[in-house]
Amino acid sequence: MPVDLKQVLDPTHTALLVMECQEGIVGEAGFGALGEAVKQQGTIDQIKRVIDAARAVSVPIFYLTVARRADSGGGIANCLILALGRKGEPLLPGSTRQAVVGALAPHENDYVLTRFHGLTPFHGTELDQLLRNLGVRTVVATGVSVNVGVLGMTIEAVNCGYQVVVPRQAVAGTPEAYVDAVMTHTMRFLATVVSVDDLVSTWQ
Repeated sequence: MPVDLKQVLDPTHTALLVMECQEGIVGEAGFGALGEAVKQQGTIDQIKRVIDAARAVSVPIFYLTVARRADSGGGIANCLILALGRKGEPLLPGSTRQAVVGALAPHENDYVLTRFHGLTPFHGTELDQLLRNLGVRTVVATGVSVNVGVLGMTIEAVNCGYQVVVPRQAVAGTPEAYVDAVMTHTMRFLATVVSVDDLVSTWQ
C-alpha cells in the first residue's frame, strides 16, 4: 500500500521513540552480539541522524529505558531474555550503565520513561497516555532490538492505534540474516519501513 510520507510523518502528529539505547545494552559495556551488531552497522550514528532531524522540526522524542533494582525486586524472570538480563552488573537507576549512550543523550525537553519490568515500553509506563495527550498518531520506532523490543513495541503501538514508521538503518538485532527476515516477513506488514535517508529528507 503506497504511503505518503509527508502526510504520515507530519511533525504535528508524530513522535520519535528511541528504544533501550543505553550504555549497559549497546554502549561499551553492552550485550556482546547486540553491541557488536550496533557498532558494526553504525546504528547509533543513524539514530542520531533521525534524532537531529526530529529536533529540527520539533517532533517530540521519547527515550524508552529499562532499569533494575540491585536485588531484582519487583521483576520476574519468566522467560529466557529476562533471566539473561539478571546476569552481570544490573542497570541500576541513575547509573552509568542505565544511562542513554552519550552520543544520543536526551535534551532538556525530551521525554525519558523508565520501566522496571516487562519487555516493551507500552507496558507499565505512561507512554501511550503521553503520546495521546500530545496528539500523536504516528510513531517512529528506533533502537534495539529487532529480536524482541522493537518488534514488541511496534506490535503494541499498532494495537494502540498508532501508525508506525521504522527507519531500517536505525534499528538493530542479531543475527543480521534474522533481522532481514523479520523486516521482510513481519515488520512490513505492521509498519512502514523506510531508509533513514528518506525519513530525514521528509523532515527537511
